[in-house]
Amino acid sequence: VQLVESGGGFVQPGGSLRLSCVASGFIVSNSAMTWARRAPGKGLQWVSTIYSDGSRFYADAARGRFTIDRDNAKNTVSLQMNSLKAEDTAIYYCASGLFSGSQSQFKGQGTQVTISS
Repeated sequence: VQLVESGGGFVQPGGSLRLSCVASGFIVSNSAMTWARRAPGKGLQWVSTIYSDGSRFYADAARGRFTIDRDNAKNTVSLQMNSLKAEDTAIYYCASGLFSGSQSQFKGQGTQVTISS
């Protein structure tokens, strides 16, 4: 099982980014898939989850600005982030399953998102 995140970068407040998470070794459509983030000096924070039935859930900080999606053909999960704020600065990780709160669930290297003017 391997998950590789990408798509992070440096953008100004109000900008957008699209993160991708490519999975291998399992089928993303058969599992809930979760995005989480770790801001500098803070703990791991749940961002969003998409269930195998397509249901989507968002943390309050993400609702209305972020959209989680899944591409079954590419076995990939994405996170479209709009109206980005400085407080969205973090390393973003994806994982299979529901958010456990443990960094050990997120085995990839993550992708850095930096929002600054």
